[in-house]
Amino acid sequence: MPSIILASASPRRAVLLEQIGLAFSVQPADVDETPTPGEPPEEYVQRLARDKALAVSASSPDCLVLGSDTTVVLNGRILGKPADANDARAMLARLSGATHQVMTAVALARNGRSQCRLVITEVCFRELSAAEIDAYIATGEPMDKAGGYGIQGLGGIFINELRGSYSSVVGLPLQETAALLEHAGYPVWKNWPSSLESPGS
Repeated sequence: MPSIILASASPRRAVLLEQIGLAFSVQPADVDETPTPGEPPEEYVQRLARDKALAVSASSPDCLVLGSDTTVVLNGRILGKPADANDARAMLARLSGATHQVMTAVALARNGRSQCRLVITEVCFRELSAAEIDAYIATGEPMDKAGGYGIQGLGGIFINELRGSYSSVVGLPLQETAALLEHAGYPVWKNWPSSLESPGS
């Protein structure tokens, strides 16, 4: 079986891969994440996922390299990671009481070729008070996350409905990731350990 590399420094993506029983190494990709003028969010996240996977695959062509990117989109506008506390406060105020989309793309690269899947999930926020927005910002949690919140952390209490993939909102759509690996000849489930003892042991 080929080795698997996660082309991301995200601890959340690593935890998700561990959840489905994968053994992998981490090699973050260094790519320009600036959107091109007029680039639709759907194309932006897929381009970055492919770029990350291919960048790492270039130096490890025989490995299966997973790249991923997540962006939060509100009314067609990309909300990236907050630049500072004031930016985070403005983002959360816009998300309050509104429905937004979380777009996550995952790409698998090997030998200079890549395949990519896109998952779009709708997330509905309840109304947030200014006091709880300030308290959330004070924890520091929003600062390294697209849209200024983490569904798997303290920010989970802001969400009253989710339509789509929870793991995709966290940062990696597990079903689509497993499908890409299986298509590449690496069925995730075949590598699960068995806790059943063999007869006569």
